[in-house]
Amino acid sequence: MSHQQITVLGATGSIGLSTLDVIARHSDRYQVFALSGHSRLVELEVLCLRHKPVFAVVADAPSAEQLQAALIAAGSKTQVLFGETALCEVAAHSDVDTVMAAIVGAAGLRPTLAAVAAGKKVLLANKEALVMSGDLFMQAVRKSGAVLLPIDSEHNAIFQCLPSDYSRGLARVGVRRILLTASGGPFRQTPLEQLATVTPEQACAHPNWSMGRKISVDSASMMNKGLELIEACWLFDAKPAQIEVVIHPQSVIHSLVDYVDGSVLAQLGNPDMRTPISHALAWPERIDSGVPALDLFAVARLDFEAPDEQRFPCLRLAREAAEHGGTAPTMLNAANEVAVAAFLQRQISFPQIASIIDSVLNSEASTAVTCLENVFAADHRARALAEQCVNQRGEVG
Repeated sequence: MSHQQITVLGATGSIGLSTLDVIARHSDRYQVFALSGHSRLVELEVLCLRHKPVFAVVADAPSAEQLQAALIAAGSKTQVLFGETALCEVAAHSDVDTVMAAIVGAAGLRPTLAAVAAGKKVLLANKEALVMSGDLFMQAVRKSGAVLLPIDSEHNAIFQCLPSDYSRGLARVGVRRILLTASGGPFRQTPLEQLATVTPEQACAHPNWSMGRKISVDSASMMNKGLELIEACWLFDAKPAQIEVVIHPQSVIHSLVDYVDGSVLAQLGNPDMRTPISHALAWPERIDSGVPALDLFAVARLDFEAPDEQRFPCLRLAREAAEHGGTAPTMLNAANEVAVAAFLQRQISFPQIASIIDSVLNSEASTAVTCLENVFAADHRARALAEQCVNQRGEVG
C-alpha cells in the first residue's frame, strides 16, 4: 500500500500538531508532503526536521530565506516557499491526496478552496472558510468531487451520527434537528456585571480544551458556537431553525442528531482533537488516535442547559447572520476577528466584542454572494468598520 501524501496547512497550531501526532502513529499509511507555519519559524523548522516534508510554506520572503538557511544547515532537503500562492500550490499539488485545512481565520479561505477545486480529500478545521463563502464553497465541492470531512469536534460528531446518504436532505433521512453542544466556556457562571473587567488571560483559560488564543476567546463569547452553527448549515444543508445549541459543560458529548422516530444519536469521547482528526484521516476506516478510552465512571454525570443570549449575545448575532445569509456571515466573521484581536491587545473590554460586531452588521445591508470578490470586498469593508469602532471605543475608554 502506497503512503497517502498529506499537506498540513497551519502545522504549528494546535490542530496541525495534533494531526502530525496522528500521522506519526501511522507512518506505514501517511507521509507529510507539505507543512505551512506562517511566522512560527522555530517551531516549523523542528517539524520539518522531524517529518521531512517536500515543501514548507511561510508568510514572506525574509522568513523563507531564514528558514531555508536553517534547514540547509541542518541537512534538510525541504524546499521553503512563501505567500498565499504557495499555500494554494501545496494544497492543490498533483502528488497530494489529503489536505488538513487548519489555518485560522479568513487567511485560510483561498488555500482551502484550492484544495477543494483540485478534488482533494479536505479535512476542514478552518470554519471561517465555510462561514465566509458557504454557497460558493459547497458548489466547488460538488463541482470537483472533493471529499469534505469536518474536523471541528461538533461537526465531526454530527457527521458520525448522520446516515451516509444525508445529502439527500435531512427531512428525507428522518432528521428532526441537530443538537450542537457547547461547553459554555470559562464565563458560563461569571456574574454578568463582572464580564466588563475580565482579562484576555481569563478568556483564554478554557475549562476543557487546549486551543489557540483567538478560538479560546471565541469560545468564551460563544461566537465559536455561532460560527459552528453557520458552518453546520452549509455542511449538512440545514436551516438555522433546525440547529439547537445546548450547553454541556463536560464536553464529553460532542453533538447529537435528533430523529423523527424519537431516537437521539450522540457521539461521545474525551475532549481531544486527535479523535475527529484520526476519524477523518482514515475515513471510512478507523485507526488508533492515541486518545485514551472514555471512562464513564470518571465522568459520572452529564449536564445540559440552554444558552443565555443575554450572557452570550454573539450567539444571537451569528444566528441572525445565518438567517440573513449573503454577505452577513462574512461581515460577522471579519468584525469578530478585528474585535477579538483588539480585546487580546487590551484595547476594548470583553462585552465590547459583541457590540462592535452588532454595529458592523447594522451599518449596511447584507448583499448576495456570486463570486469570491463579493466575499473579500465584504470582509474588507467589515474590517474597516470594526477598526473604526475599536478606535472610537478606545478613545472613550
